[in-house]
Amino acid sequence: MSDRGTDFRETMLGHVQFEGEGRTRRMRLDLCVAADRLLRGLGTTEARASGRVRIAGRCDDPGAEGELEISPIARRRIRYRISFTADGRRLTLDGWKSVSPRRPVRSMTVLPFTLYEGSVRVGAGTLRFPLATGLAPFLASFRFPRREEADRLMAPRWNGTPGRTEVWYTTATDPATGTGLWLHHELTAPADGAEPYAHGWAAVFPKDGPVVHARFGPAKWTRNEHGFTAEGVCATSGRLTGAAGGLRWDLAEKNQDAPLFTFPRWSWRQPLLPAAQILPAARASYDGTLSYGDMSLTLDSAPGASARIYGHGNARRWAWLHADLGKGDVLEIVAAVSMRPGLRRLPPLVFLRLRRRGRTWPRRAERTAVGWGGIGRFRAAVGLPTWTVTGRAGLRRIRVEVTQPEERTLALDYTDPDGSHAICRNSESADAHVLLERWWWGGWRTEAEWTLAGTAHAEVGTR
Repeated sequence: MSDRGTDFRETMLGHVQFEGEGRTRRMRLDLCVAADRLLRGLGTTEARASGRVRIAGRCDDPGAEGELEISPIARRRIRYRISFTADGRRLTLDGWKSVSPRRPVRSMTVLPFTLYEGSVRVGAGTLRFPLATGLAPFLASFRFPRREEADRLMAPRWNGTPGRTEVWYTTATDPATGTGLWLHHELTAPADGAEPYAHGWAAVFPKDGPVVHARFGPAKWTRNEHGFTAEGVCATSGRLTGAAGGLRWDLAEKNQDAPLFTFPRWSWRQPLLPAAQILPAARASYDGTLSYGDMSLTLDSAPGASARIYGHGNARRWAWLHADLGKGDVLEIVAAVSMRPGLRRLPPLVFLRLRRRGRTWPRRAERTAVGWGGIGRFRAAVGLPTWTVTGRAGLRRIRVEVTQPEERTLALDYTDPDGSHAICRNSESADAHVLLERWWWGGWRTEAEWTLAGTAHAEVGTR
């Protein structure tokens, strides 16, 4: 299902001189680079880059992005094209390291570049890779993760075994009106061996007004290798269409990030846990139309995500959060108490994944749930209208507080394959506060902090 990619980090230091200025300015470039394949020693590898550009007195932009062309032998160059904002202007750094066998060290560590605003040259400079201080962190940063294809992850997992449930769901927020959207598509295979059926619902959370929702199905399950299809409702990679009651939607999905595994990767391939959740589209934008009652919305680059669940049914108690933190950062949390006899007495197991600046923390999904043999695992206090998650991994710790106001929360009944019921209380216009701290020189210091007012997607489930 996947191939290995290549991730690494690089820092370069140097100077830049803008046109019309009589002096140079110090400059620093910190990049996270991600390629969808292993680096090709004799060929060319295209990679994405994101990071931070700092120019003394001119800019400090943590949202820089662009691409690299890594071709040290075939084309004898490593080219950089990085866009960033300085003084309110969108600039592009364009340059390359000219690789030479005669001067391998210098040619691989010196980057002359030109700055452009559109097609107009506005400056030039040189960056250097600091061998003495940068080589060890650079080599240690290399990772070779599996790259999953979103369309493959949307394919149904159910193999005919009774007592299973499979879910495709999408959440989004209309940036123009603040309206939240929830589309839930579900396959249920009853535990008694009865015919499987497809059903689901759509819900709209206006910023000012009551929540509107409607169900579709149950309908006969028809397998579609590209996703979910039933009774005119479709959820596939890149497209969401359907109708339920007075709700209509026709949305195009543009995936903007790699898939995110909230649970360990192996739990999706080998369903040994009671359930597993993944995000084929961890960060996506949605364009199209949504209508309900007398209202009609045109979504334009609405931020959101699409996720999957596969398992034996719903947890005994759970909490869930999806938070688009802006600038490519995203946070996903699932905290749950299992229905299995040996696990139902335990406090909620927390699976937390924070993707920030192209990296996912903690590195392993199991870390937040079990810690080191149970020591140091993350903790959740699940309740309404407010619930929290706290934890520490390595030199970082996090505190997440989620508030689901009653007037912006929808309660729906879930039916498990064994016929038991759970109540889910969902809000696609929840509030959240996220504090990320780092241990530095004997104390905790704030590394990042986010406050979401009405744009977090969250729910709490109970029996």
